[in-house]
Amino acid sequence: MTWSIPSDFPLKSLIRRKKYISYKGDTNEAAPNLFKQDFKAEKPFLKWATDVTEFKVKDKKVYLSPIIELFNGEIISYSLSDSPNFKQVTDKLEGAFKRLEGDQNPTLHSDQGWQYRMAKYKQMLIDKGITQSMSRKGNCYDNAIIENLFGTIESEMFNLKKYASVDELKNDIKEYIR
Repeated sequence: MTWSIPSDFPLKSLIRRKKYISYKGDTNEAAPNLFKQDFKAEKPFLKWATDVTEFKVKDKKVYLSPIIELFNGEIISYSLSDSPNFKQVTDKLEGAFKRLEGDQNPTLHSDQGWQYRMAKYKQMLIDKGITQSMSRKGNCYDNAIIENLFGTIESEMFNLKKYASVDELKNDIKEYIR
């Protein structure tokens, strides 16, 4: 038996899609997209990428913010937090800065998240000679390398286990990255 809707039947959605609204507060200009979806690096400390993702355990969340080295896919620094905050971003950066030697001045690519547009973040990069690059607004493909990392962590670790606590998840994330 097939079922069809008569052509004169008016179809109207009762639920409106909610439009995504990003942070509208005071932010600096976006940096140019220097990577243009080219995620290959000929040598270490040339290209890095970063972002933040969240994992939910029961009614709590864990936020992971890594920096990936595009030469070999190594996570050179990361931070975990119970909330998306600026300290998480600065902790991650300071960890990455410790890895730099001499004249190494990578380009660090991110999306246009609020944390990456803050003056303090931009100044931290300038002080270390790091060039900032940003995806085009709303284009996940421009930061696909880090989105792929998040998908891999979800499929190879997070989705394989039912977590009882955020501490258990944090320990597994640390072990996975190590």
